[in-house]
Formats: sequence, C-alpha cells, structure tokens
Amino acid sequence: MPELVILMGLQASGKSTFYAERLTTYTLVSKDLLRNNSRPERRQAQLVAETLADGRSVVADNTNATVAERAALVALGRRYGATITGYWMRSTVAASLTRNRQREGRARVPDVAIFARAKQFQPPTLAEGFDALYVVSIAAEGDERFSVAQWQCEDEDATTAKIVETAAEQEVVSEVVSEVVSEAVRDNG
Repeated sequence: MPELVILMGLQASGKSTFYAERLTTYTLVSKDLLRNNSRPERRQAQLVAETLADGRSVVADNTNATVAERAALVALGRRYGATITGYWMRSTVAASLTRNRQREGRARVPDVAIFARAKQFQPPTLAEGFDALYVVSIAAEGDERFSVAQWQCEDEDATTAKIVETAAEQEVVSEVVSEVVSEAVRDNG
C-alpha cells in the first residue's frame, strides 16, 4: 500500500532537509518546484494522484498550514488507498526567520511570508484523517539532526496548552505583519 506523507510547518522549518535525510525513497512533490506553473495546487494534486495511482509513496512538501489544505491531500490519499502520515515541523517564527536568513537566492523567502503563514497556521490533529502523526523538532544536540516524536496531543489539557501557545505566537505575528504592511505602504505611497 502506498503512503502519502504530508509535511507541515513554516517556511525554513526543516521540511525539505527532513525529506532529504529521511524520505528520499519517496517521490517528492513540492510547490517550490512548481514556481513556473500557473496553478501549482492543481499540478500538485495531479502529481500526487499519478504517483499514488502507480502504487508509489509520495511526500507533499509544503507549508500545508491549514486544515483545508491538508484535507484536500488527505482526501486524495484516501481515494488511492494510501496510508496518510503527517510530520509537523514544529518551529517558532524566530527560529524560521533565523534559518531563512541563512538561505540564498530563491530559497530565501521574504520575512513577511513567514509571518503570514504563521498567522494562518493551524496545528494538525489525528482527527483530520492521519493514520499517524508526528512532531518534528530540530535537535539541539546529539547525532540526529531531527527529533521525531509521535503526536501526543490527544488529551484536552495538552491540546489547550498548544492552542494557547499558538494563539499567543499568532498575536505577536499579527502585530508584526501589521507593522510590515504599514511600513511597506509608507515606503511605496
């Protein structure tokens, strides 16, 4: 049975590196590789469907920040009988900004893109249809670059704590996005 792996997280949270280190036997589908396509969502769905129809496993490497974005992929995977596995690359806005500033060329995104996606980000849950869900952090020390843990947020207190933490970060992000937009309007107006 093929597997559909859905990577989720802010830009510069380690998704592509995680793929390169852990999932290279899977076909990669990334909107970053579809920049010249006028309808990247449609093309992504087409490539995922073709890969699963061939009985091969595939990785959707995008921010996949909202429940709706993930639901479309989960439904597509179910249509082809795939096992659905999610990896949430948990990263703070500050950490993503730091890693993004180390990127060069087209790999680097404007800071406002990270702030905007952070504002939209909805933490994933098993209830979305994942067969397995993992939280991935960039390891501080040790031999492994990534620390992977099975999703343990099914109890109400832990879920509430994560939502509160996310909401607090989103409030800060909203303030920064407003400042950046105001500054851009002043500069261009």
